[in-house]
Amino acid sequence: MEKRQIQARLIENGSNFRQFAISHGYEPRTVTQVVQRWAGHDSLPRGRLSFSILRDISRLIGKEVLPGILVDCAVKPDETEVVDQL
Repeated sequence: MEKRQIQARLIENGSNFRQFAISHGYEPRTVTQVVQRWAGHDSLPRGRLSFSILRDISRLIGKEVLPGILVDCAVKPDETEVVDQL
């Protein structure tokens, strides 16, 4: 998603970048910098804070801002799938 699309989704949910940041315990400037940096990319950020911000925004708006950001990392593939890949 692009920055303006994310912003529009937040507005649809009665929020904006600043309100989102304050309600989730982030610095407003950090949120806008992270969205500016990562909006429109296909890869996931490696930084924990950036990842958390983008994941929380995705959960709030109900759509992934980056592909795979809402995939649960705790889900492990079946052992048979791993063996089949070898």
